[in-house]
Amino acid sequence: MKSIKVNNFTKTYGKGKSKILAVDDVSFDVDHGEIFGLIGPDGAGKTSIFRMLTTVLLPDSGSASVENFDMVKDYKKIRQIVGYMPGKFSLYQDLTVEENLQFFASVFNTTIEENYDLIKDIYIQIEPFKHRKAGALSGGMKQKLALCCALIHKPKVLFLDEPTTGVDPVSRKEFWEMLQRLKKQGITMVVATPYMDEAALCDRIALVQHGKILSIETPANISNAYPDLLFEVKAGRTSSVLRSLENYSQKKNVYAYGEFVHLTIDRNENFKTASVHEYLKNAGFNNIEIYPVKASIEDSFIRLLSN
Repeated sequence: MKSIKVNNFTKTYGKGKSKILAVDDVSFDVDHGEIFGLIGPDGAGKTSIFRMLTTVLLPDSGSASVENFDMVKDYKKIRQIVGYMPGKFSLYQDLTVEENLQFFASVFNTTIEENYDLIKDIYIQIEPFKHRKAGALSGGMKQKLALCCALIHKPKVLFLDEPTTGVDPVSRKEFWEMLQRLKKQGITMVVATPYMDEAALCDRIALVQHGKILSIETPANISNAYPDLLFEVKAGRTSSVLRSLENYSQKKNVYAYGEFVHLTIDRNENFKTASVHEYLKNAGFNNIEIYPVKASIEDSFIRLLSN
């Protein structure tokens, strides 16, 4: 039995000319105890999928089940077994850390003490500030408090909607370490994120754009399935190199990638890196560096978008 099953979700907003198709015939499933990632930019449809799975929204069409409970008929039961951490900090700013946690425990007819073992590793990091108002916490501390509140009723499934947006790199790293520990306790997690480095930390990922799923696989399999030759190019200003390579005859795609330019070539092409070097040299570039590289999830995402 799967923890989550989604069948042909569709969701639109607005009417007439302002009508927006936010989720377009989406289907996927999530295994028990899996960290499943919905990966895509803002506006891809990730939050709409979350809101439907947590029974906050109804789809226009399609169906879903969470822990074998139907999202329409059994919505009350689903709300008792899921935890939801929205992207925007939504706890009570004027309540203290301890008061927020006590409130959310009471909503589910439980206590902090009853489920303390589940949140202990996280809560001990914010316990010294338990009398501080939530609105006065740092971004990382707010994140930990929100996670504690989402876990306090011991959910079977945890939905995390862009939980590390706006959080510093150290707190992001700590947060994912916490998720890995929660996974060992058998909690199923669905994480929405725009960060490709976080995608690699999931067991499986769905690449989402314009409300559609482009691919579902393990991060390693998505990268390994990259069909083209991929090269990293550096030769001075990235923008100048990018403009020049746009006119390179053998390029399949070219785009900025940090301080480098990534150049893709059809694997069937009779290609030698020396031809790129000569092309850039003739265009006036010096200190030219060209290396073959392994495709990342971001490279795979860009390829799918350009197809």
